[in-house]
Amino acid sequence: MAVVVGYVATKEGRAALRRAAEECELRHTKLIVINSQRGGKDFDADEAAKFEAELERVQEKLNGLGLPHEVRQLVRGNEPAEDLISVAEEENAAFIVIGLRRRSPVGKLILGSNAQRILLDATCPVLAVKASKDE
Repeated sequence: MAVVVGYVATKEGRAALRRAAEECELRHTKLIVINSQRGGKDFDADEAAKFEAELERVQEKLNGLGLPHEVRQLVRGNEPAEDLISVAEEENAAFIVIGLRRRSPVGKLILGSNAQRILLDATCPVLAVKASKDE
């Protein structure tokens, strides 16, 4: 079994990664970090290099923790929710960890579409993490 985390270079993404790593340490299981990009004309070489450098930093951090892990950058034209759910099913994940943004009172009526899809469609439990205010 593994824990799958959706990672983007935001405070919410870092909070999700941190919590997923903590859960893996507690459970003595592998962490699978997924960075999902749609690709297409908006995803040029500069953008790809930026994401690759960020994922290398994540890799180094996880190596330093001595945590069994994989870091995957997926650029297959899928929505991030689709990629996370697919990987979680392939890996028979214990659960998925996602980061959630803080929202205004009106924004709370509408959950982000990727987060909502993961929460509703994942076949495993989902842990939603908020970043702390000081991050």
